[in-house]
Amino acid sequence: MDTLFTPEQIAQYHRDGYIIVKNLVSQPETALLYKTALEDDAMRKNALDLNDQSGKKTKLSLWFTPGNDVFGYLTRSEKLVGRAAQLMDSDAPVCHFHSKLMQKEPRVGGAWEWHQDYGYWYKNQFMFPDQLLSIMVALTAANKENGCLQVIKGSHKLGRVNHGFAGEQVGADMVMVNNALKTMELVYVELEPGDALFFHSNILHRSEANLSDHPRWSVISCYCSQSNLAYNETSTSWKEAVQIVPDDAILQWKAASLSEADFLKKENDPALKDTGWEQ
Repeated sequence: MDTLFTPEQIAQYHRDGYIIVKNLVSQPETALLYKTALEDDAMRKNALDLNDQSGKKTKLSLWFTPGNDVFGYLTRSEKLVGRAAQLMDSDAPVCHFHSKLMQKEPRVGGAWEWHQDYGYWYKNQFMFPDQLLSIMVALTAANKENGCLQVIKGSHKLGRVNHGFAGEQVGADMVMVNNALKTMELVYVELEPGDALFFHSNILHRSEANLSDHPRWSVISCYCSQSNLAYNETSTSWKEAVQIVPDDAILQWKAASLSEADFLKKENDPALKDTGWEQ
């Protein structure tokens, strides 16, 4: 099946903490996703603004249960779920934790500070970081000019790094980040629309502010194994097996509105609360 990774690609993911798949999402699919992101009113109404350390705003819309909208069809597609299953350290069914639309507008889109996703999700008390991963699909071109994602190759092998607040975001301990940068390779993840980045929950990554004249939009779907318990998470999709749909659903199936999605409210995000228990 062309929806699956080869053994060599799986080994590359475990070595580097990430892998890029070119043209995983077709150009017509990507165009439809981007058009929906721009036009669906629910995305705009449910967008969260998070300040970086300089005060610039980065914007995202985050929802939990993958529905019957075009983004739900992407998240539930064979080509994403099948590959996610191959990369996680579990034979249990794949579940969907959440998806988010990242919106970096020209000249004003803020930075994301250095962090690990598990630096956030540790507060949700997920047990096993090797059973968590994210898949970023570029909806527009991502490059150095417009603040593309940067990763520290192999840094997932450090395990969880302590995190604190950096602006309104949660950022990794910069002593460890700087040590990692001295030791490992910094990679700029430049993507074309439709390219996908699969990355481990513990890989250190960041992105610069978008000071270019071009937007940088992407959708990131975060998956976990059904065997990965989360003791401080009130949503439920993380423990429900994904109802997989065929890859052609994005273009061929009737799509519902995103207004039916269960969006995250900023005040309910445990990652943005200083709970104290994990220090």
